[in-house]
Amino acid sequence: MERFAALLDALLLTPSRNGKLELIARYLRESPDPDRGWALAALTSAVDFPAIKAGTVRTLMASRVDPVLWTLSRDFVGDTAETASLLWPEPEQPQKDPPPTLGEVVDILSQSTRGSAPIVLAGLLDRLDAQGRYALIKFATGALRIGISARLAKVAFAQAFAVPVDEVEEYWHGQQPPYSDLFAWAAGSAPPPRTDLLPLFRPFMLAHPLEKETIDLADYVAEWKWDGIRVQLVHVGGQTRVYSRGGDDISASFPEIAGALHLPAVLDGELLIRGSAQGGEAGGAASFNALQQRLGRKAVSKTLLAEAPAFVRLYDLLILNGEDLRELPWSQRRTRLEELLPHLDPARFDLSRTIDAKDMDALAEIRAGARDAAIEGVMLKHRQSPYVAGRRTGLWYKWKREPLLIDCVLMYAQRGSGKRSSFYSDFTFGCWNGDPDAGAELLPVGKAYFGFTDEELRFLDRHVRQHTVAKYGPVRETDRSLVFEVAFDSVHLSKRHKSGVAMRFPRIHRIRQDKPAHEADRLETLRAMVT
Repeated sequence: MERFAALLDALLLTPSRNGKLELIARYLRESPDPDRGWALAALTSAVDFPAIKAGTVRTLMASRVDPVLWTLSRDFVGDTAETASLLWPEPEQPQKDPPPTLGEVVDILSQSTRGSAPIVLAGLLDRLDAQGRYALIKFATGALRIGISARLAKVAFAQAFAVPVDEVEEYWHGQQPPYSDLFAWAAGSAPPPRTDLLPLFRPFMLAHPLEKETIDLADYVAEWKWDGIRVQLVHVGGQTRVYSRGGDDISASFPEIAGALHLPAVLDGELLIRGSAQGGEAGGAASFNALQQRLGRKAVSKTLLAEAPAFVRLYDLLILNGEDLRELPWSQRRTRLEELLPHLDPARFDLSRTIDAKDMDALAEIRAGARDAAIEGVMLKHRQSPYVAGRRTGLWYKWKREPLLIDCVLMYAQRGSGKRSSFYSDFTFGCWNGDPDAGAELLPVGKAYFGFTDEELRFLDRHVRQHTVAKYGPVRETDRSLVFEVAFDSVHLSKRHKSGVAMRFPRIHRIRQDKPAHEADRLETLRAMVT
């Protein structure tokens, strides 16, 4: 546990990506099993102890520390684990047991229940110093938030053992923590784990944003970028799984899709909701708002299946009848996919059509006129590109449609997490529900926590502290004086929000210090953009 705590501390203090990679790689090389496997699981958010939640820590601290001191300290620090690790009282009797290993922590926490969790956690905290307590709480609650993505951790694993990161991605999803077989393969003492016997997830091929690159449409094919969720369908050994972009199994949320694929294949596509013929949706797809009501459900009612039927618009074919097609060029995979399509259920599968444009100028004109509810932009795929994991320069590009813009007023702010725990960096903003000069109400329409520079973050944090008019726990209400120009991809009607609308992917585009709050946009302007 001490070595893992030192790793977390070093990662928090290391700003560079290469520095973080070296720290993780060294830890994975030098630490024993199973500790290094559990550390890797924590870094990739694959650790879960149902009995230990943030509330467990708060309840425990309330029994050991003055509640007022705890509340004030937690509010000032902005991070539960850091506050608890510093305030935890030293045990009255010297500890006979040494600091626990990470593997020991897993064994103890895995056996705890909601009732025993506070006692178990307290016993472990007593055996650690402040740095170890911080790491323990972060590990136990699954909330590291130290700026390490799952992809970065996998790259570090590949770097630690000098193996290709594509192979790490390929074998990763068939393994469970503490990844003993994966470490054995990487260290050269065992063959690679098999991936052909189970319906396992394969890493997606991703696209670079199209910025200043010069694209010759003679080498690339243009295709619509649909606004659903990217999915992978895998059928092996009579089993079908539907995976999200992050590799999560979402088959239970979309049983009609999982039940529609009966061929041994791995398909890549966009999960969409079927729109009504009268609705005017492009290609029969409804907006993302229609899809949201299906996401995250463990069970789907017959009514919802009938009202919001799902289908997959296919992009690519990775494997068919045991033949791996990923090394073939896109043009050949596309041909094989077109040949496969007649053998699939037409109610559940169709093909993402290509766009006929003679050059980039013509494509730009087509793209500019396509602000449909179900279209997010354009994809450009090199005709000779293999299907490779991650983003590879020159192969696939995404050219998103221009964002919508609206002026909103800052209403509430909350501290962030990790590096931003000391800054107010999560902002809620609103539009006027009528004429502000006539006493119209300001209604929240969105929340954003990115789109600004570090310098702008410092300005915003200072503004919140100087203009707070009310406090609601960790939330600060500000006076109605600062205007944001907010960029967003689309806006939809929503019964869950008081304003009646919900933005998709809102981000702060500009801070409008020059604009008076009463000149910000009205709700009717935002509602007119509803798709």
